[in-house]
Amino acid sequence: MELTAALVALKALKMPCRVQVFTDSKYVCNAFEAKWLDKWQSNGWRTSDKKAVSNADLWRELLEAVRAHEVSWHWVRGHSDDVENNRADALAVAARLELLARLGR
Repeated sequence: MELTAALVALKALKMPCRVQVFTDSKYVCNAFEAKWLDKWQSNGWRTSDKKAVSNADLWRELLEAVRAHEVSWHWVRGHSDDVENNRADALAVAARLELLARLGR
């Protein structure tokens, strides 16, 4: 979900922008900040232990979306006192509940 959230957010931008992405996913943040993506690409989308990178299709799409922008990545602790992170979590839960209600579940 974190990959999709970042991807959808970047695709919503209509022109090249300077963007700060805040995520509670160290996986997403480190993929860019610790250059994991560079390593995965040079290893043929394999991790250091030779396993296929999970969600490589989403990572490729996210890389393409990032290219148009100047993006800085910031990790925030999830489910803590970060107001914006808590708000994002509340919105995600509300959207899920609304979808379930529409589906009659």
